[in-house]
Amino acid sequence: MDFALTDQQEAIRDAIARICEGFDDAYWLKKDREGGFPHDFHKALADAGWLGICVPQEYGGAGCGVTEAVIMMQTIAASGAGLSGASALHMNIFGLNPVVVFGTEEQKRRMLPPLIAGQDKACFAVTEPNVGLDTLKLKTKAVRAGGYYLLSGQKIWISTAQVASKMLILARTTPLDEVKQRTEGLSLFYTDLDRSKVEVRRIPKMGRKAVDSNAVFIDGLFVMWSTGVLHGYRHAIPALGFWASMLVGATISGLVNTGTHGASERGADFVLTRTDQSLGMIGYVGVIVKVGKILANFSDVERQVDECRLPRTLPGGTISIRLSEVWVITNSTISRNAQDKIQE
Repeated sequence: MDFALTDQQEAIRDAIARICEGFDDAYWLKKDREGGFPHDFHKALADAGWLGICVPQEYGGAGCGVTEAVIMMQTIAASGAGLSGASALHMNIFGLNPVVVFGTEEQKRRMLPPLIAGQDKACFAVTEPNVGLDTLKLKTKAVRAGGYYLLSGQKIWISTAQVASKMLILARTTPLDEVKQRTEGLSLFYTDLDRSKVEVRRIPKMGRKAVDSNAVFIDGLFVMWSTGVLHGYRHAIPALGFWASMLVGATISGLVNTGTHGASERGADFVLTRTDQSLGMIGYVGVIVKVGKILANFSDVERQVDECRLPRTLPGGTISIRLSEVWVITNSTISRNAQDKIQE
């Protein structure tokens, strides 16, 4: 089986890389130190048409597939943007996949173009406090009242809610104790993030400071039935889960490439060009050996990640398993390198 990129895919990678060149280490270092959403980075990708990489062309997208989206995320993460750059775009790339697959024609033409053009930014509100990983126990409710729903509840760890104008939210339309199966009675809503009805509180955290994480409190959010309601859990969440797994896995493998071709090489350059002789010759050689070991570890990761590359035709379950392998491989190597870290 041939895993090599096609000429078109190589061209996509090169085009994304050229955009990323305009956002160097100093740019991302400032974002890590000071925070603030990377609006100009987001706009550069939107202006070039890449936010709709997987959306059909008739709605303003590029009409590509999941493989091209993976290449895009890998390239962004490997450029030095890391999780900050990739996380700023994830929702645009996979968030409205339920609209693409299950939405009405009217919903597609109304919801997709503004997101692709960068006019709208959206957040994805699913996770809740005191629910853990069991999404089916979520407590945010949507009460039907004539031609609209009123949403109330609480969400947590919601990315980009500080800057979002739209929200994709999962809510329970039928209480859990009234359904035959736990997957019933859940619906996705895509609506304006009306801040008169939604309070967004930033959560202090370590890392990825450019992309905010938030607790979200919803009290009487009005959503018209005819314009904002999407399909239920059985249709929407598996599709979102597949895309999320693919793109997060791609971001991780991009970070591995950063480690191989970026951070480790810069560490080696620092060691080889430093003028401080306080370590002495023996200590200096020891540092070089440790850097070499780190580079070798990351090269081994890159080889194993490359072996995990998959064609788009494989079932989502198999892809998720292989992406889990990428996660394990990456974290095992980071742990080994942490244990062998250089101490001066």
